[in-house]
This record gives sequence, structure tokens and C-alpha cells, in this order.
Amino acid sequence: MTTAELVFSEGRLILGRPGTDDPTLRAWDAADELLLEQALDVAAGIEEPRVLVVDDQFGALALGLSRLSPIVVADSAVLPAALASNAALNSAFSSAKQVYSWIDPPAGPFDLVVLRIPRQADYLAWLLRWLNGVITDSSVLLAGGMIKHLPAKSVEVFGEAVQTEQVLPARKKARVIRCRKGTESLAGWPGCWKGYALSGRNGELAVQALPAVFAREKLDIGSRLLLPHVAREVSSLQAGSSVMDLACGNGVLGLTALAERGDVQLGFSDVSSHAVLSARHNVEKAVPEASAFFSHCDGIDIGAGAFELILLNPPFHEGGVVGDHIALRLFEQASKHLKPGGHLLMVGNRHLGYHRSLRRYFSQVEQLDASPKFVVFRAGNR
Repeated sequence: MTTAELVFSEGRLILGRPGTDDPTLRAWDAADELLLEQALDVAAGIEEPRVLVVDDQFGALALGLSRLSPIVVADSAVLPAALASNAALNSAFSSAKQVYSWIDPPAGPFDLVVLRIPRQADYLAWLLRWLNGVITDSSVLLAGGMIKHLPAKSVEVFGEAVQTEQVLPARKKARVIRCRKGTESLAGWPGCWKGYALSGRNGELAVQALPAVFAREKLDIGSRLLLPHVAREVSSLQAGSSVMDLACGNGVLGLTALAERGDVQLGFSDVSSHAVLSARHNVEKAVPEASAFFSHCDGIDIGAGAFELILLNPPFHEGGVVGDHIALRLFEQASKHLKPGGHLLMVGNRHLGYHRSLRRYFSQVEQLDASPKFVVFRAGNR
């Protein structure tokens, strides 16, 4: 974990970024600085404000605003552990007792909302519509992010969903937008669920997803290469075997496994609560009789048990950071959650050299397939 100091009007925060030793990757950025400054200024004019922090990255906002006892909600399951870890480094700042997710979001109304603007335009549109349901006409919404990471057409997204009151001057390549409640809601919004049809053994499967989910409108080319191997691999399993769709996204790998073998037990796990909700939605619609469980966590839950087969199409970016650090963490977890004779079946970007990194955790690594951009591997331990 790397640490860096954030100095602001309330004091100093030592903030760590878990999962990496790269000193160039900080747990906060200029957008956090600007949001803290503006939020504390707005809160000073409100008597006992009820504050909501949305999609804090590693705890900078939640800890920086701890004097206001903010409610915290985030799509990512990384935040609870990161917030607890950073709270331990900063005894002068109290931590939120609970971090909500979109599986069980908090109830309004809120006087002040502090939002990290996501990279996906559809997810931003979803957030703003959800927030319209938990703020009042007098509430203030502060939305901020690094300019290079703001989604395309973000001006139009804000304009459609909320009332933009002020666009603050950019500072250190970060920007904050001050808004008021709009009239748009999630009810009837066509952008909520999007998806595609997947051809399966028993006909077409409808695969849908919420906005924060990767490749929700079209099957990604990595998964497309992996799917035939998923079908072949699960066909050889015994009835009742345990399978995990790790970093499941919309659940397309697990759905393919269930379409081939409805008698296996399927776990779906993802760091995104939108992904977990989407996978559950798809399983309940396509194979409601399936024996399945769903877990919102950073990898495999420690109490999940062991599996005969783990399916994986690992993310290769976290926010604006591209690399193999997420995959390495998932490889290590997978190696600890395989039953004797079990296998990890995965697809990955060719340029990331997973054939080398897999051998850190598995004694047997076999390449099954390849395309110009992706490679399929089967890995296990003797």
C-alpha cells in the first residue's frame, strides 16, 4: 500500500491506496481537495446538515468530512476496507460506521451531496437521477472529478438531469460543479438497463446490465473468445460441482455455464454492486431455478469456500490506472479457493503477459486459445 498526505483546512490526512506499491498512485487527487474545500464551505451555512458522500475512492472525502458525520455510499466494494485502513492511520478523524452500496442504498433526504464524477456517462446519468430522489429543492449537490477523466458529453448529462448552478474554475486539472435538484428520475428512464442477446445451448439468453457495468451493451471480445471453453469445461464437471464467476460483470460467463449445466452451483462475485445486481437480475430471468449465490466483494469472499472451477475475465484498469495489479490479486485469491484438481479458466489481454504472472500462483498453466489481442489460459495446481 502506498501512502500520501492530504493537507486541507481541517488538518492533515495520511491516505493509503491498497493493492499497489507504486508510489505514483495516490489515494487522493486534486478533485478530492476541491470537493472538500467546497463541501466544508457549503456545510458551514447549513444548520446540522445531513451529508451524503457518493463514490469516494479510498476515503479522502468520508474522512475529510467526518466532522459532519456523512452517510457514505459507493458502487465499489474496495471502499469499506480502504476507509477502515485509512481511518486507522488518522485517529483525529472518525470513520463512517457503514458504507452502503446500490444493493441497499441509504434513504434521503440529504442537505448536501458530495459526488465523485464517474468515467461512464450512463452511470453519471443514473447517479444524478437517483440523487434527485433523495435531495430537496434547497439541497446542494457538489460533483467533482479530474478533467481528463470526465465522461464525454458530461455537460449534456448534467443539463438533462439536474440544475447546474455554477461550474467552478478549474484548479490543478480538477473541476467541481455545483447543482440543484432536477426533475428527472430513474422511473421509466430507458438508460437504466441495456444489454444484448446471447446465443446459448437452449436458445437465446437476454443479458442486461446497469450503467456501471463493463461492456453492458455488447459482448466484449475477450469473453467471446472464452465462452466456448467455458461450455466445454463445465460439461465435464460432476453434478453439484461448485463454480465461481469471478469479477462477473453482467454474469455472462456464469450464465453460459448454467445454460450448459443447470445442475452445478454457481457463485457470482464482483467489486461493483451494479454488476452484482445485474448478474442476479439475469440469472433470475434466465434460470430462476439455478442454485446460485451473489457476492459484492473485492475478489472472493473469505468464507466462500472452494470451487472446482473459477471463471475469470479480469479487469485491467482501476479508474484511470491500467495494469495487471487487479488480476494478480484475483489470481492469488483463485489459487487459494480451488479444490484439489480444480482449475482457473480465464481470458486476458495478450500484452499483459499473464502466462508469466499465472505461474506465480499455479504450477500448471496451459494456453487453450488466442487471438491477436486476447489469450485463454487454464491454470491449476498439482
